[in-house]
Order: sequence, then C-alpha cells, then structure tokens
Amino acid sequence: MNNHFVEHNHVIKIAEDVFCIQILLVNSILIGQPNSGEFILIDTGVKKSKNHIIDKIESIYGKSAKPRAIILTHGHFDHIGSIKQLIDHYSDVEVYAHEDELPYLTGEKDYLPADPSVSNGLLAKMSPFYSHKGIDLGNRVKKLPDTHTIPFFDEWKWLHTPGHSPGQISLYRERDGILIASDAITTVKQESALKVLTQEKELHGPPQYFTTNWTEAYESVKKLVELKPNIIVSSHGKPLSGYPLAKGLETLTLGFERYEIPKQGKYVEERYKNHV
Repeated sequence: MNNHFVEHNHVIKIAEDVFCIQILLVNSILIGQPNSGEFILIDTGVKKSKNHIIDKIESIYGKSAKPRAIILTHGHFDHIGSIKQLIDHYSDVEVYAHEDELPYLTGEKDYLPADPSVSNGLLAKMSPFYSHKGIDLGNRVKKLPDTHTIPFFDEWKWLHTPGHSPGQISLYRERDGILIASDAITTVKQESALKVLTQEKELHGPPQYFTTNWTEAYESVKKLVELKPNIIVSSHGKPLSGYPLAKGLETLTLGFERYEIPKQGKYVEERYKNHV
C-alpha cells in the first residue's frame, strides 16, 4: 500500500470516496463518491470551521451539496465546534453519535477538565484553556444503529473505542482496510506544538491531556490494531499506510503502557504512574 496521498488545498484524498479535510489542529472526514450527492461528514472541527468545511464539500460534491448525515466520533470541542452552524445550514441533516456520548451532546453533562500535568508539551500546557463543556443538540442527535453500521454507508462499521471519551467511536471499512481512528490513535504527537505545526508522522495513543480512562484507551488501541488496517486516518495528524503503519502499530501496542500512558496526571490510574 502506498504511503503517499494526494493533497491539495487542505484536502487529502485517501481513496476515491474518502477525503480528509485539514482544519487547524484537527481533521474532518468525508465519505462518498464525488458528485454523487451521497456522502456523509465525520466531525465538524473547531469553532468557525463552517465555511471552510462547506467550501471543501462543494469543491468535491458540487454546489449546494448536502451531507446525508453528520457522524460525531465524540463531543470534544475540536470535533463539534461547528456542528450547530452546520445543522442550521443543512436544516434537515441527521446527526449521529454513540449512545454513551449523547449526555455530552444533549446538555446533560460536561467532560472532565483537561489535565496539563501529563506532558511538558506546549499544547498540553495550554489545555486548561480548551473547552470541556458539553453541547446541547437536543433531539437533533440520535444514537448510532445497534447493527454497528454507519447510516447510508453500511459497508462502514463503527467500533466503540472509549478511553479518550466515554462514547468515542472509530470507523472501519473491511474491503480496503481504511480505519478512521478518531482520537483513539493519532498520527502526530498532539501534546507538542512543534510536532503539530510540522505534522511529523508518528503513531501515538489519544491526546493525553483529555484522556480520562487509560485502561479503556489501551483496550481501544488493541481492538483497532487487531483489525490490521491498511490505512489509518486520525483526527490528529496525516494519514499513514504501508510499512510505517504496520511497524508503528506494532510498536504502539508493545510500548503503550511505557510510552503512551503519562507517568503522572490526575486521570492516570495508580498502577500506571511512574511505570518504567
């Protein structure tokens, strides 16, 4: 599998029907054949991303194209930042998320605050300024089907990958091995401003400052690694495939407890602290 992807104007073509929209520190994903009128949007970036996302949608799917659905992998601020503006723009678009994430998307709960003590990286140190508030989408958001299929694209399956958030999901298509990992696995060191700025490719677990259950996060990584994906598209970093992906996943799994789980932090289980 080639490790090179076509990249143009903040859009990376993953496959004929999969596109990654780059938005500052995070990615949104589009699934669907260009100009078909049948596509879905995965996540909505940070605040004020609406126009950027719509511009990329229309450049791929045509003027006034509208997604059949918006799938939220979870509800952190950098994934739902433009959801209200987009559902206002696409007035009858359906929105889906995992059942365990719904309390954070319907105004019932806020997330736990970020923990800047997990890393010396600048983005980790800045994390107390990132919003941990939930959002209230009311009855506009529905739970994903119990069949584990993605609405309108049933060859895509969703997998529950908690740890970073209670109801985080990843998406997988078996026929070509494309894994949309959300934040369960990242392809950049998200705690480091320099690494994020340069988009240096390296496989890691979820962003440490917002991860609140490391046992679940580790189990989620192992679940995704068992799929043996050919391509991984993360919410943070650029897509990865081929030998770098295969080797990176092996290293990630074997070294997760030692290198990915922080040695300190208020959400780090005692058995992991100071692990060497």
